This record gives sequence, structure tokens and C-alpha cells, in this order.
Amino acid sequence: MITYILPFSAVVIGVIIAFFTRNKKNWNTKLLLSFSGSFLLALTLFELLPEVYEHLEPKLTGLYIMCGIMLQIVLELFSKGAEHGHVHIHKHDTTFPWLLFISLCIHSFLEGFSIHDHNDMVYGILVHKIPIAAIISMFLLQSSYSKLQIAGFLLIFACMTPLGTLIGHTWEALSSYSQIINAFVIGIFFHISTTILFESGDGHKFNLSKFISIVVGVAVAYLI
Repeated sequence: MITYILPFSAVVIGVIIAFFTRNKKNWNTKLLLSFSGSFLLALTLFELLPEVYEHLEPKLTGLYIMCGIMLQIVLELFSKGAEHGHVHIHKHDTTFPWLLFISLCIHSFLEGFSIHDHNDMVYGILVHKIPIAAIISMFLLQSSYSKLQIAGFLLIFACMTPLGTLIGHTWEALSSYSQIINAFVIGIFFHISTTILFESGDGHKFNLSKFISIVVGVAVAYLI
């Protein structure tokens, strides 16, 4: 049950954070994003990657992972990078952002397949989704969309990862393809987490606080 509750709760927590910080201009998510990116990347390396290489032919595994990276690049053509904290919503735009919504839902649905009862990926997705949900919610709350549209957006977004997990667990037709799907998801996680970690707005200067948050993220992922 925790595999369904935690991803949904991550969006709820993100919405709560956004609600209480929406009027604070200096609210900074960089360190939280750095921690979540390193935590997700480390868990992917510790949990998902060995499992996939154990069940699939190595060269094909690499191909599937590359396809996952390319898929995420395509999704970001429509989401504009919302999966790693970049949201471009104009305050006075009343046209519902369908492309953003659909691409985020596809991403969230696919990441649900990586969650199994025997691994800790649910915690990686939990930590990853909280700052992303907070950033998305903050922009939505400051937009001109109706409250019903915003609530519907966030509710469906929150349900997509548990839905992916449910289908992955119960749909027998997909069971023989589960490791291939996981390889695609690894590619998605690699792209998102490395983008979070390595894109820099500080002129590539060394940032001690960011470095510490990355080290802590890796350490926590290793210890759980």
C-alpha cells in the first residue's frame, strides 16, 4: 500500500509547500532539487540498474536506456523541463496548458512502473516529486486558471504514478516486458537527475551547499 500512498502524498506535500510559500519571492528550491536529483540518481544506480542488467542482454539494455533518455527529451519539448523544476506558465494565460499536463502525466505514469515491493524506488520518486509538485503548484496558484482546472490538474497528476504502479503489478500482459519498461524508466531518471545536478546558473562556480546536498542525497540512498 505504501507504494501507492507515498507518490500521491508527494504531490499533496508539494501543494501544501506551494500554498504556504507562494507569496515569498525568495523561496529557493535549488538545494532541495539538488538533493532530490542525487537521491534519485543514486537509487536508480543502486536498485534499478543492477536488476535490469541481471535480466536483459547488456547491449540491448543500454539501447533501451538510451531510448528512455530520448523519450524524456521528446516529453520535455512539450513540458519545457517541468520534470526537473522549469515551469513556464504565464500568469495571465487562461488557455489550459494541455501539452504540459499530458507530458507530465506520461512521465509520472511511466515512473510508476519502477516501483516494486522489493525495492526502494518509491522513496526516490517521493523525494523527486515533492519539489517538482511544489514548483508546478506555485505557478498554477499564481496563474489565471480556475480553481477547478488547477485542482483537476494536480489530482490527476498525483494519481498517475500510483496508476502506473498498479498496472505494472496487475496487468499480466506487461509482465514479460517489465524489465524493458524499467530500462526505459532508468533512461528517464538518468536524464532528469543529471539535468538537475549539472545545469548551473552560477557560471559553473563551485557551490559548497549544493555539493553537500548532493553528497547527502547519495549517502541517504546508499544507507536505506
